[in-house]
Amino acid sequence: MAEEELEAVNEAEEDAEKVSEESLEEKAAEDESIPSSVISDSLDDTNGDDTDSSDTNGEDGNPSQASETESKKTTGESAFSSYSLLEALRKRRSRRFSTGIEIEGGPTAYTSDRDPQPLTETETALLVFAACGITGPPLLDWTYNEGEGGNMMAGLAGRTISSADAVNSMAMFVIQDDATWLARRPQDIPADELVDIMRLIAEDEFVEAWRRMRVKVADERCALPVEPPYNINANQWSLHAEGTTYFLPVSELTHLYINALFEFLREESGFYFVDERRLYLPAGLSEFAKSNGGFLDDDPNNGKVMTINYIERLAGEASLIEQGMALQNLGLACQAMGLSGFPHFTHHDEAWFEALGFRMGEQPLTEFLSVPRITAALLRLRGQNPEMSYPLGLEQNSEVLLKPFCPPYYDSMGDAVRAVYERKFGDDGIFRGGHDIVEESEVDTGWESPEEVTSDIPDIDESAIDATTAYCEYIHDRYGRFPATYPPFHTFMGFQAGHIDEGFYEEYYRPGALTESHRQHRDRWHDQYESS
Repeated sequence: MAEEELEAVNEAEEDAEKVSEESLEEKAAEDESIPSSVISDSLDDTNGDDTDSSDTNGEDGNPSQASETESKKTTGESAFSSYSLLEALRKRRSRRFSTGIEIEGGPTAYTSDRDPQPLTETETALLVFAACGITGPPLLDWTYNEGEGGNMMAGLAGRTISSADAVNSMAMFVIQDDATWLARRPQDIPADELVDIMRLIAEDEFVEAWRRMRVKVADERCALPVEPPYNINANQWSLHAEGTTYFLPVSELTHLYINALFEFLREESGFYFVDERRLYLPAGLSEFAKSNGGFLDDDPNNGKVMTINYIERLAGEASLIEQGMALQNLGLACQAMGLSGFPHFTHHDEAWFEALGFRMGEQPLTEFLSVPRITAALLRLRGQNPEMSYPLGLEQNSEVLLKPFCPPYYDSMGDAVRAVYERKFGDDGIFRGGHDIVEESEVDTGWESPEEVTSDIPDIDESAIDATTAYCEYIHDRYGRFPATYPPFHTFMGFQAGHIDEGFYEEYYRPGALTESHRQHRDRWHDQYESS
């Protein structure tokens, strides 16, 4: 792109900002009743800062506290915190070309003339916050009357992304040249540490919060080969490039699944499950069927009969909402920070979990896919029955970092179901003794009087627990694992972030392909500290 075009774009953006400021100043001159504080707040709003005056001036409205906090920020962090959400939504694009990479041949051939530049710890911490930062207690603003389902909620820690039933099923792996990290989920962090992390994030101490959240799982970049079948051809040139940071969200499915079963298999809901791979016979729930004097509606004409595949697909899709929101937040954050970033289809569950060091289980293909007997016999005769690996959990130095609610981490599915129940209504469950985190977090969300609220939240009926246990034991006994149609851990999409090579876009694209945040990134972010 010609220098004249770049200068024109920069001047247009600067003029737009000046017009906004001058308009507010003129309005203030016309109306002396507008206090100067309102002018200041309006200018902040114009730049995308939606904090109120108490946030701007510090906890007690003291301007000196705000100045002290602001002085700790780099120019880049200040620009990021004031970046307009509207502008991020409007300008967000997938930008794949990072420093140090190359497209060989073709109409967009280009070789970067800059060395690979890893993200700094500050940049990484802000992206982790965007993807899965722990922000304080959720509101849990449901009805908690008897039989109305509010006790379906399952967590007391909110993040920057929504989670079905506040389960927080997604864990995030952060993969860089010299290390692979696990950003722990709220339920995997001891309560006192969790409270500290919430406080740090509330105080904009994102780097320290990231240090407290993370666990190193490898001293190197864990990654898959870039060729098929692990990835599609179109991503080979850019994927896992030196200097980039790769975010891999992983969902644990069993907690959400069992928690949902408590709601589906209670008398007020009355759903009934059948096994479509076994002639649509009951999936362990015969004794609970209305036709046998029970409380679950087994009449398919009433719309409450579901197959195993259907209910497990619902659980899987609900868990993927977190992954999608995390990737969207990463895209918006990369736009605001002026980084390259793009999502892509990760595809290969088995290989990713092996690369990350998960404990793996195995089943022959015919068992893993529940192939009918005659077809299974033919596949075995043909030698087409390989062992299929699937993830069981993540352990390191005898410490369990991620585990599902199923064997081998529990002796039986009955024990696993009871463990999910105890997380909610045990002595230290979130609806009993475990609600203290709401008061201790010092984050101004959540119930005003958590003990008063939780003491009146109705327990789960034993009949629902019994039906859930019977169904889960049927799945595990018949299919050798839980869930039946998915592994307990699943990944679907990844996101790669890095430092953008402006030259590629200036060579082949119109001026709007890069924004001011990209053009000013090096000046704003890298003149005050070294890359890490």
